[in-house]
Amino acid sequence: MIKRIFILSSSIFYFFGCGNQKPISFAEITSPDGTLVLKVNNEKSQLFYTLFKNGNQIIDSSKLGLISDAFAIDEGLSIIKKKERRKHHTWKQVWGEQKTLIDHHTELELLIASELNDFQTLLRFRLFDDGLGFRYEVPELKDNAQYRIMDELTEFNLSEDSPSWWIPAYAYRRYEFLYAKSLISEISRDTYSALVENLNPPRIGPEAVQTPFTTQRSDGIAISIHEANLTNYSSMTLKADGTKNLECDLVPWSDGTKVYVDGELKTPWRTIIVGDNPAKLVESTLTLNLNEPNALKDTDWIKPGKYIGLWWEMIGTNESSWGSGPHHGAKTDRVKKYIDFGSKYGFDGLLVEGWNTGWDENWCCTGDGETFGFYNPHPEYDSEKVHDYAKEKGIRIVGHHETGTQIANYESQLDSAFAYCQRNGIRVVKTGYVNDGSQNIKRIDENGILQKEWHHGQFMVEHFRKVLETAAKYEVSLVVHEPIKDTGLRRTFPNMMSREGAKGQEFNGFMSSKDNNKPNHTTIIPFTRLLSSPMDYTPGIFNLVDYRYNSPEDRKINPNHRIPSTISKELALYVVIYAPVQMAADLPINYEGNPAFQFILDVPTDWEETKVLNGEIGEFITIARKDINSDNWYIGSITNEDGRSIEIEMNFLNDNATYKATIYKDPTNGGWINNPEQVDIINKTFTKGDTYTIDLEPGGGQAIELVRIKS
Repeated sequence: MIKRIFILSSSIFYFFGCGNQKPISFAEITSPDGTLVLKVNNEKSQLFYTLFKNGNQIIDSSKLGLISDAFAIDEGLSIIKKKERRKHHTWKQVWGEQKTLIDHHTELELLIASELNDFQTLLRFRLFDDGLGFRYEVPELKDNAQYRIMDELTEFNLSEDSPSWWIPAYAYRRYEFLYAKSLISEISRDTYSALVENLNPPRIGPEAVQTPFTTQRSDGIAISIHEANLTNYSSMTLKADGTKNLECDLVPWSDGTKVYVDGELKTPWRTIIVGDNPAKLVESTLTLNLNEPNALKDTDWIKPGKYIGLWWEMIGTNESSWGSGPHHGAKTDRVKKYIDFGSKYGFDGLLVEGWNTGWDENWCCTGDGETFGFYNPHPEYDSEKVHDYAKEKGIRIVGHHETGTQIANYESQLDSAFAYCQRNGIRVVKTGYVNDGSQNIKRIDENGILQKEWHHGQFMVEHFRKVLETAAKYEVSLVVHEPIKDTGLRRTFPNMMSREGAKGQEFNGFMSSKDNNKPNHTTIIPFTRLLSSPMDYTPGIFNLVDYRYNSPEDRKINPNHRIPSTISKELALYVVIYAPVQMAADLPINYEGNPAFQFILDVPTDWEETKVLNGEIGEFITIARKDINSDNWYIGSITNEDGRSIEIEMNFLNDNATYKATIYKDPTNGGWINNPEQVDIINKTFTKGDTYTIDLEPGGGQAIELVRIKS
């Protein structure tokens, strides 16, 4: 049992002052458009909330509460004051899926008092037209400035035991799993092992899922549970108990503490995005609206763009290696050839992996060793020559910091590493945290004892923030692989440009066809993982069959590898899976002379407007985006293993304008198995209101460029 240390009222800062207020048993607010209603009840001195959409209850009575070693918000509670206000505000992103966002919500503040210890705190709710955010705000405890959160009692009691899409928490590979589909009540490791892949023991931690967690009711309403503004706190997972109720479970420190607090506490926002259909989830800006405004004074150095990489030949085709030897990829002359290609076609950057020291040591995938040097080039990589040549050719090197989760080693070099980037004109760095064990991150505690922390706990949340702020100091943007999940932090720090945080293209590269991604994977992540942030999926593979050698030494093609896609689908992914820093992942030789390459060269990475035209989770999705620098639109449409025809209306086009459409599509009777590498390119003209039928072959897609030609 947790020992509660009750605090005297004289040591508490009061939000609304003291005095004898009459307890309030009930509070209610409505979203600006009236479709959502939130009710908060005090039942038997405990707090509960309920959420309604269009008069229907979608979240049943769900408990609220927080327990620490200094106070408890769980029983003996009363609502002593409430405030309600409306806000309507517009703001602009530095970059993004759309330029201008609207923050329109109803806010409810509840002052909560504890009869047990004279303690007061604040609950803050913000109800938008597309969902709910709420958090706990605890003032600084003057006599107890430091304390520990031992549990958060927040519940999400879904009204319907509906189909849901989820990945396991407390598992070995962070967020890099294919999604399971099951009823909420069926969520368990055993279910996941039966449906997707075997989660081998040891099974540490509770039965829980990662967020964003998405479910769809029988009436079509889609709901996604996540969090916003994760700062100085632990990641939230959702604990399952065999019912339709999910409970917040904070990823703990090695000693069992969930969160260490020093001073004032504002928890992350708990978020529930609600859409009439799944497509509406994708259009939501709720998470961004719940983050703090841009904290950077100058953002002129933050530039969206496209890059190529000396990467796929290691992780995909297996013809080169990161470490020393005859097949080392990052050799000066080889890098210069990539620079020539990137410059020829107007790419903004070139990623070079294996450029630095440390790859020859035993760094993967245990978190052991202190090997990597982040400002020490490999002897075969002439840094000065490479950077001078890149500058001459008008292209920037994209830096690479693979840490192997050697956190102490990386943090000891942070300033030097990013100063090196600044000196050499590197404006974007890809970081990596490869470590197959989730609770396997080394930390030396204050007593000099080695501890092993979770990848998703407060220790890593604070580490990622430190890296991000250091990068900003040296005017460097980040693309983070094996990240902590995003919760909208890109609004506050727009140099946080993209993350991996899911099974990306790399799994199609190095895993066999039996174990790699499936064609439906990219039709699930827009409704799940991509609700949290842009993703560095690394699309654009053209050589989809017979591409991988057995090893750098054995240049025999391994027939057990196949990309579950088509070239047309790879093009469509540039629109469907948003990233402001977007990669053309294949080898230059596979692009040269291929007319489909033109779409990669044309498609922007910064958008004025985004429209989700249709979509069903795990089935298909079609997205249209308008270029921020022109009147041109781009459409991406993809399907799962099933072929289908989808009719769209061009209602998003400008009035009284004509657009020339270049359409990249799979051939009839093609698809990811039958004919994945052929692309049919056709031209049409469209005006506003025209209809078009998108024919999608199994596992395929379509990409469309709409260029305005006249008014």
